[in-house]
Amino acid sequence: MPADTNPSGDIFGGWLMAQMDLAAGNVAARRARGRCATIAVEGMTFLHPVTVGDEVSLYARIVAVGRTSMRIRIEAWRRARESEEVTQVTQALFTFVAIDDGRRPRPVPPAPAGEPDPADG
Repeated sequence: MPADTNPSGDIFGGWLMAQMDLAAGNVAARRARGRCATIAVEGMTFLHPVTVGDEVSLYARIVAVGRTSMRIRIEAWRRARESEEVTQVTQALFTFVAIDDGRRPRPVPPAPAGEPDPADG
C-alpha cells in the first residue's frame, strides 16, 4: 500500500522484513507447537525493489533444529501485476527460540512421525 512506500514508490525494506518475520514465525510456531520468539536475522540483502501493486510471495523452510531453537531460511519473490515473471527480491536466515508461557526458552518437541526433521542431520 502507498503508506508502506518510500518517496520513490518502492516498498520499505522494513515492511518486507516484517512480512518475512511473520511468515517464518508461523513455520517456527507450527514446528515448535507453540509460541516462538525471533532472536536473530542473518544475511538480509535486498536484491531488487518491490513496488506498489506487486504480488509478494514468501517461501520458508526449516534448515536446522537445536534443543530450543530453529533456523528458518526464507525467500521473498515479487511478481508485477501485469506479468508472469517472478524475481527474487531478498532472502534471510531467521533464528527463533521456542518459549513457554513465562517467555522462557523451552525444548522444541520432536518432529511428528513421517515428517523430515533437519535436527536429524
